[in-house]
This record gives sequence, C-alpha cells and structure tokens, in this order.
Amino acid sequence: MCLRNELRRSRRWLGHLRLSHPWLEAVDLSMMRRAIGLARLAAAAGEVPVGAVIYRGREVVAEAANDREASSDPAGHAEMVALRRAGAALGRWRLHDCRMAVTLEPCPMCAGALVNARLAGLVFGAFDAKAGAVGTLYDIPRDPRLNHRLPCAGGVLGPEAAGLLRQFFAQRRKSASKSPRT
Repeated sequence: MCLRNELRRSRRWLGHLRLSHPWLEAVDLSMMRRAIGLARLAAAAGEVPVGAVIYRGREVVAEAANDREASSDPAGHAEMVALRRAGAALGRWRLHDCRMAVTLEPCPMCAGALVNARLAGLVFGAFDAKAGAVGTLYDIPRDPRLNHRLPCAGGVLGPEAAGLLRQFFAQRRKSASKSPRT
C-alpha cells in the first residue's frame, strides 16, 4: 500500500512539474530521491547536506555529496565533485547527454561549471536565497550571453530537500549555543 501511494504521489508531482517543464521524466524524480539520500549521508558526516547525481537515462554516471570539510577543498560542492567523477567515468568533459539532479540550487561557481560541462538538463530541489544562481540571484544556465544554455527545473522535491538543510543548520546552531564561549 505504501509503495502504491508513493507511485501516485510521484505521478502527481511529475504531472504538476511537466506543466512548466515538459522535458521532465519519472527518472528525474527518481534521481532526485537518490540525491536526497546522498544529502542525508553528507549531513551524518558533518557536511552541509547537498547531494548530486549525474545520469544518462536510468544509468547513474556519477554521484557525490558535499565534502568541503573532509577534503579541505573550497570547491568540494556536490555538483563539482560529481562533475569531476562523471568526466573521469566517461573519459570526456562534455556531458551533453547527461542530466544532473541536485538537492540545492547551484551557486555561481557550480552553475558556471554546469554550463561549461554542456549538461543536457538540471533538476534541483531547494531554492537558495543567499547564493542561488539558477534563477534566484542569477540565472547563469539560461543566460543568452553564454555559449550554452540548459533546461532547468527547480523545486523538485523541494520541501524535503529544504527540510534537510533547515534541520542541519538548526542542529548546528543548537550545538554552537551549548559550547562554552572563550
């Protein structure tokens, strides 16, 4: 019964999203769920809970979660790590036949990298009012001045993705308030 309800909910989500994004498919929702799972793993490791999956059809090419803390890499955003892994897996930097599902609207650095990778599409969950570069503050992937544009769909499973971020930062604030100040 639970699986049946989940399928109904997915079909409703997809039907609603296809009104404004006719290129979306059921696989995009499936990959977003996978990205949310990666975000949960990142949170458990003390990283900001963002997960990204790069896929061709139903094939997962690469996936990653934020790893800035673990790698001490300022570019350790889930999108950047997944792009590097996808390029290595496919032996090319042009990812014109791949899409990405990521739990948070990409920042300017990541949005620029997505354009340069020539991705076929981007699906993201939560909007980012502070650093979003796919429609919130900037719209890099659809900027007509650039040599490549990619279709983007935001808000896909957004409440769930945003909830992970809210919960993570609430816990972080709670921990900071309990620690002694020097």
